Amino acid sequence: MTFRIAETPPMSVRPNARPVGQKPPFWRDRAKRALIFQLILVAVVAAFLIYIIGNTQANLNARGITTGFGFLGNTAGFGIGQSLIEYSSQSTYGRTFVIGLLNTLLVGGLGVLAASIIGFIVGIARLSPNWLIAKLANAYIETFRNIPLLLQIFFWYFAVLRSLPSARESMAFGEAIFLNVRGLYLPQPLFESGFGLIPATFVVAIIASIALVIWNKRRHEATGKRLPVFWMSLVIIFGLPLLVLVATGVPVTWEMPVLRGFNFGGGITIIPEFLALWLALSIYTASFIAEIVRSGIQAIPHGQTEAAQALSLPRNLVLRLVVIPQAMRVIIPPLTSQYLNLIKNSSLATAIGYPDLVSVFAGTTLNQTGQAIEVIAMTMAVYLIISLLVSMFMNWFNARVALVER
Repeated sequence: MTFRIAETPPMSVRPNARPVGQKPPFWRDRAKRALIFQLILVAVVAAFLIYIIGNTQANLNARGITTGFGFLGNTAGFGIGQSLIEYSSQSTYGRTFVIGLLNTLLVGGLGVLAASIIGFIVGIARLSPNWLIAKLANAYIETFRNIPLLLQIFFWYFAVLRSLPSARESMAFGEAIFLNVRGLYLPQPLFESGFGLIPATFVVAIIASIALVIWNKRRHEATGKRLPVFWMSLVIIFGLPLLVLVATGVPVTWEMPVLRGFNFGGGITIIPEFLALWLALSIYTASFIAEIVRSGIQAIPHGQTEAAQALSLPRNLVLRLVVIPQAMRVIIPPLTSQYLNLIKNSSLATAIGYPDLVSVFAGTTLNQTGQAIEVIAMTMAVYLIISLLVSMFMNWFNARVALVER
C-alpha cells in the first residue's frame, strides 16, 4: 500500500501587497486625507469671510459710512421710560446699551423665577388625585402653550393694563400701592446710616442656613434623625435680619407715591410695558415647564413611590425626598432650553415699547447712528454670552444633582 503526501499549494500573493511595517502611500492614509480635507474646508471658509468683509467694507466706503465703536461716546439725545441706573437725554449711546442690557436681564431673571415657581406648582397639580385640580392644571397648560406668545403680550398690555382707570381714579391698596393705566406705584425705601448691617446679616444668615442643611444631611445619614431644617432656615434667614433691623432702630423710611396733577410722583414706578411682558413670558413659559415637571415625575418607576409609602412616609415627604430628587435629572436638561427661550423671547418687548436691549439699542440707537454692523454684532454677542452662561450654570447644576453610580 502506497502513501502519498499531499503537497501544500503555494499561497497566492497579491502583486501589489505591501510588506509588513511599510507605511502606506500618502494618498491612501486616511488620517492624512482627513487632515487635507479639513485644511481645504478651513481655507474655503476663510476665503469666504475675507470676501464678505472686503465687500462690506467697500460698500460702506462707497456710501460714506464710517465703521468702529466711537459712536458709543456720542450723546444719545432721547429718553428711556425705565432705567435701573441714572440716565438722561444727555447720556451717551454706551449708556443706552447698558440700560437696555440691565432691563433685559431684569425681565429675564424675574421671568425665569416666576415661570419656575408657576411651572412646578402646575406640573405637580397636573398629577394631583383631586379631579378638579388636575383638570384646572391641564386647562392652564393647554390654553397658554397653544396661544402665540406675541398675542399673549398684546393681551396683557392692550386688553388688561391699557383698560385700567386713569391716575385720578387709580385702584388703591392700603393708601400705599396704586395701580392705573400708567403703571404700578409702590413705596420706595430710603436707607439711612446703619442700614448696611442688615444686608450683611442677611448674607450671614444664608451662609448659616446652608451650613445647617449640610450638617443636618450628615446627621441624618449617620443617625437617621432629621430636623425640620426648612422652617429653621426660614427663621434664620428672615428672623436674624429682622432682629438686627429692630436693634438698629429701623434705619429706613418710606417715600409714598403721591398724586400730583395728572400723575403720581415719588415712590417706585413699574411701567405697564414691563408688567405685560413679565406676565406673558412667565405664564407662557410656565406652561411648558409644567409639562416637563409632569413628565419628569412620571419617569420615576412606581416602585420608588410604593417603597416610600410602605415606610409610611407622608405624601409630601415622598414627593420632596424621593420623587423630585430623582426627577430632577430628567427635568433639568429640557428646563435649560425653556430658560434660554424665555430670555431670547424677551426681545419681543419691542412690540409694546418696553426699553430692552433690542428696543433701545438695536432699535433707536441703530436708527440714529446708522452703525448697523456694530450695533447688531454687540446685541447678538450679548444674547450669545447670556445663553452660554445660563447653559454653563444649568450643566453644572445638572452634574450636581445627577445620580452617582457606585
